[in-house]
Amino acid sequence: MTTQIILDRLGALDTNTVSDALDFLQLPGATYGLRPLWDCPKIVGRASTIQLGPKQGTAPTVHLISPVIACVTSHDRILVIAGGTEGVSCWGDILANAAKIKGIRGSVIDGMSRDIEGSESISYPVYGRGITMISARNRLVQRASGTPINVAGVTVQEDDYVIADRCGTVFVAAARIDEVLALAERIATRQNGMVQAVRAGQSVEDVMHDQKFDAIRHDHASLPANEPGLT
Repeated sequence: MTTQIILDRLGALDTNTVSDALDFLQLPGATYGLRPLWDCPKIVGRASTIQLGPKQGTAPTVHLISPVIACVTSHDRILVIAGGTEGVSCWGDILANAAKIKGIRGSVIDGMSRDIEGSESISYPVYGRGITMISARNRLVQRASGTPINVAGVTVQEDDYVIADRCGTVFVAAARIDEVLALAERIATRQNGMVQAVRAGQSVEDVMHDQKFDAIRHDHASLPANEPGLT
């Protein structure tokens, strides 16, 4: 399956459904607190990981994140940034403009952004913990890129899959994406049916009984290895 097909399937879902699939599979990936910093659209893509840390010493350094943006060559990337500091920015409008030109799909920051109007004015999606005006300059530096990072308690690897919307941000390990997508699509189909049942007048107590959700787990466990996950 090509990356584009995977991203199309992921983009047809939402973070709630993907989080439910991860729960059923007992996998990490769902986070709390990484939400849109302006009224930006949902993003799906593959992670380009960046680790920040406090600056040591006074020597000039290349501005954080800019080397990663400069090296991007595909249009499936989401910048995933760890190591932010409370009250200090690790994203701004100049970086947003550079990322937009490179075709990067958005940024997810375990930290804060400044100049958020600049990102909004060019429709560049930014997800993170909050907004500040305090610059990262002389406070934070880039420690590494393309390496495993910890984002809101989840280990994210380079090329893992990312989905972020108004409810938050979810990461899916690249090695498990097929399994997660197949189950998430089944969950979406079943839950849509449950919504229709309630609208048709069925008792919400019956529709939302635990047995109905357990059936999703049993359906998944009984799938053959080549089952695509669609009902």
